[in-house]
Amino acid sequence: MKIYTKTGDKGDTALFGGKRVSKGELRIESYGTIDELNSYVGLLRDQDVNKKRKNVLVEIQDRLFTVGSILATEPGNTKVQIPSLVEEDITFLEKEIDTMESELSPMKSFVLPGGHPSVSFGHITRTVCRRAERLVIRLNLVEKVEPLVIAYLNRLSDYFFVLCRKMTKELNAEETPWQARM
Repeated sequence: MKIYTKTGDKGDTALFGGKRVSKGELRIESYGTIDELNSYVGLLRDQDVNKKRKNVLVEIQDRLFTVGSILATEPGNTKVQIPSLVEEDITFLEKEIDTMESELSPMKSFVLPGGHPSVSFGHITRTVCRRAERLVIRLNLVEKVEPLVIAYLNRLSDYFFVLCRKMTKELNAEETPWQARM
């Protein structure tokens, strides 16, 4: 299989099922951002502090491929088989969040991103996840999107926020509270 097909040279691409659409469409922007997010999750997975979380992060990456497949499929096309997202995928994230939070002090304010390069990578991942969520919500305004996709992305960004706090603790980095100037 060749990596280049030349079929997109004029600015269009094919959805699963074959329908050709502009690469500028919101659907393409949505699953392209999911792909970007998945790359950042890989960067997080490669951080030494996350060695013990490798399997969780690989699971998340796998689910992001599922989300991308769902978004890359023409709405209403039942001829294409794609993997499914299930409620247990969200429950999985919630359990991981709860486990990490049980080992953290309660938050008393917003925290500024940073404190250690690994934590900063985590916050970038979180914000890309939030952007992906916003794009999918915008897509849902014009074409129905599987509700679990939106819920999954919402919970995933929560997971990344708590992961950043957990990494901060494990790395003995400073968590800087935001102090609003009033």
